[in-house]
Amino acid sequence: MNSVEKNIQEVKKGYDPQSVESRFYQLCEERGYFEIEGNKSLWQSKTPQCFCIMMPPPNVTGVLHIGHALTFTLQDIITRFKRMDGFKTLYQPGLDHAGIATQNVVQKQLLAQGITKESLGRDAFIAKVWEWKEQSGGQILNQMRHLGITPAWSRLRFTMDKGLQNAVKKAFVQWYDQGLIVQDYYIVNWCIHDGALSDIEVEYEENYGKLYYLRYPIKDSAQSLIVATTRPETFFGDSAVMVNPDDERYKQLIGKSVVLPLIEREIPVIADSYVDMSFGSGCVKVTPAHDVNDYEVGKRHQLESIIVFDEKGILNEQTGEFAGKDRLEARELIVQKLQEEGFIEKIEDYTNQVGKCYRCGNIVEPYISKQWFVKKEVAQKAIERVNNKELEFFPPQWLNNYNAWMRELKDWCISRQLWWGHRIPVWYCECGKKIASESPNPICPQCQIPITKQDEDVLDTWFSSGLWAFSTLGWGNEKEQCKNNAKDEEQKESQNTENLYTLYTDSDLKEFYPNSLLITGFDILFFWVARMLLSGESLLGALPFKDVYLHALVRDEKGQKMSKSKGNIIDPLEMIETYGADVLRFSLAILCAQGRDVKLSTQTLENSKNFTNKLYNATQFLNMYLEQLGGEEAKQRGFANLADLEMKTALGRYMFLRLNKAINEVRAALEEYRFEQGASILYRFLWGEFCDWGIELAKASKDSIYELGAIFKSALLLLHPYMPFITDFLWHSLSANDIDSSDSIMISAYPKAHDMQDEVLEQHFYVIQDVIVCIRRLRAMLELGLASIESIYIKLNNSIDNILLEQFVCKLAKVQSVCITQTKPKASVGDVGEFCECYIQLEGIDLSAIISRLQSQKQKCEKELQKLQSMLNNEKFIQNAPKAVLEQNRVNLQNTQEKYDKICTELNALTNL
Repeated sequence: MNSVEKNIQEVKKGYDPQSVESRFYQLCEERGYFEIEGNKSLWQSKTPQCFCIMMPPPNVTGVLHIGHALTFTLQDIITRFKRMDGFKTLYQPGLDHAGIATQNVVQKQLLAQGITKESLGRDAFIAKVWEWKEQSGGQILNQMRHLGITPAWSRLRFTMDKGLQNAVKKAFVQWYDQGLIVQDYYIVNWCIHDGALSDIEVEYEENYGKLYYLRYPIKDSAQSLIVATTRPETFFGDSAVMVNPDDERYKQLIGKSVVLPLIEREIPVIADSYVDMSFGSGCVKVTPAHDVNDYEVGKRHQLESIIVFDEKGILNEQTGEFAGKDRLEARELIVQKLQEEGFIEKIEDYTNQVGKCYRCGNIVEPYISKQWFVKKEVAQKAIERVNNKELEFFPPQWLNNYNAWMRELKDWCISRQLWWGHRIPVWYCECGKKIASESPNPICPQCQIPITKQDEDVLDTWFSSGLWAFSTLGWGNEKEQCKNNAKDEEQKESQNTENLYTLYTDSDLKEFYPNSLLITGFDILFFWVARMLLSGESLLGALPFKDVYLHALVRDEKGQKMSKSKGNIIDPLEMIETYGADVLRFSLAILCAQGRDVKLSTQTLENSKNFTNKLYNATQFLNMYLEQLGGEEAKQRGFANLADLEMKTALGRYMFLRLNKAINEVRAALEEYRFEQGASILYRFLWGEFCDWGIELAKASKDSIYELGAIFKSALLLLHPYMPFITDFLWHSLSANDIDSSDSIMISAYPKAHDMQDEVLEQHFYVIQDVIVCIRRLRAMLELGLASIESIYIKLNNSIDNILLEQFVCKLAKVQSVCITQTKPKASVGDVGEFCECYIQLEGIDLSAIISRLQSQKQKCEKELQKLQSMLNNEKFIQNAPKAVLEQNRVNLQNTQEKYDKICTELNALTNL
């Protein structure tokens, strides 16, 4: 059996997505189709247009979830489109080292063996993390392959590989030298397990707690001030009590002192308009070391910052007898003591928002700590450039969200108390000199000796991923790139993570920066996108992207967010195993309208599966007719490409016109990132126009099969970015090629519309289809089944080629003769379409059984209408029935009324003859 016969046999056996997808993907990857030069045969010149898109690097600890599946699907659709359209294309893959998450995973594994990271030491622990990363961290990469995405795998980057380490050092040192990175004592978000966190790493949850009203005695007075707080354990760090200067209740107390309960330390009463007079008693405690807002108040009023617990949340000597206790466990004991001493006025239930660590879930504490910060001024030019339209958001409303957040931007805390990550490149000499250096062994500029002591902290994970748009292109490795020019081809192909950066050339940044497009979820606009914008503009002088597309969340069919507790999580790998990657990809794309959540359901997946079956059956039909018409020679040759064929039949020309329209519409949709619109157009054309009508009409115009096969091949090219595997499989079958010995569809040119118009011909086929639909409705009404109709009478709204009309109507509507008329024939029943009226004479047709059936249906509908109207006219029922029941009854009433009206229309048509 030769390769062509083998391929045809595979099609006849049925389409098995699992075997096809894995086989085709492996072949395409091995052939280098995913790489920058994988489509070189399609480049229109030596300097083709470039297209670059960066994969948001998922955590090395992660697995493919449905959000990843949506992001990667959309990225791959646009990448395949651009690659087929002749662009020099880079789809950059990568993984993030995920500092906190990865360190936690390895720590837990070691603790299970009775080993702490401290007992190992820093270097040995980091070696263990690298070992784990090499063994298990790449799991998600293979999962991505199952989805069918096509990044340039040879250029896979990891945010801790040597090339990116160099880029991180360069960025830090450049900002440090410009005074944009500083170290100082700030109040930060502090997790007792994971250390310092940035604002957007804190997740807020509703908390049902207590509001405690504490009594602070006024010095030299028998009176007290009542202060409301949700965190009584922090009162030991109070530096003042604050009131609003306009609050008449307390004006006379401003400047006096109160005495802190239990420890009897005196603090002043101060005035500040920040105080909300309606909250609590109108008096608030000021604890600068443990509250973000109080910290700012403290700076304004030059108050002391008193820290009352350590980095692990253990109360210190400032808390007297409670020292050594955990801050949260001590709360109840402190309240009990305050009550015993008479310092509690009252306790109320209180609901507020409490910040928690996005990683471990611990309550986050505002805490004064010495940390490294990127000053907010670094983002100023990026904000200006974005608002000067140098970047476009899709959908555009995200510009407002971006601006709102950037207006409130604070200095970015970039130091983390971890071992796994990019160690801060700051060095401390024994002489007291501190320098930032890219060198691993810097020389002290003051005493000229090597410095060996490096800062203990590592950088926030988002610092390295914020450089992703250009660090992956070799930025920061200019010296290494010079070495690269002398390396031989064998070394260039090295897959060692440490050597990957040597694959890059000096032209990478010139060609691919700024990147063409970023696609990611809206939920990391501030985590990642905003940081890449400020990093790219500040370090390279240009925004890193031209366009940013932010997709919404994937929810379940009811619009609910997916969660384990709800049991509604959709595992993309399970969906791929059940339906295949093409079905999942197409389902996600057709639901992904800009600015709207994706509501994924089993029904949508089933619809997409049915679509693949339709495409498969169309291929079978075309191949079968090709063999019948052309014999063995035609079977071996397969269908021609569209460019090599002249459209000679009316049906061929008509379907070619419809294909042209689809090409123009899909191209426009993809250029505007309207992925759902492109999917809908493809579904409409391939199923609704080609399969339902083109193939059906071909039964009356067999010579058009050659042309329809070529058109269908071109349509598969059009669909390929959305459904890469089945399109490749069917395209090879129609071409009588075998994938093992011929190029993939993915490096074929994307279809371009031809300059061809024929409105008259299109109108003829609209009428033909309308007539056939009308006749089929008449058949159903008269219960004629498949019996041949002797004559059909047609009244046309437009003139048409009668020979063409008769050719298709007689065959497909099973009519012996077509009569064009201007009036309704006697004793006939008709149906009205958009372009015609069709009539069948009733002579010889027994209508009694039909009329009896319709009358029975009419009576049944009348009873149902009476029942529904009675309920909906009953005020008691309307008042007591649930809203959903009322709405369903109204829908049932409308549906029943429509059915009743249709029955009456049919009865009138038959009984009034």
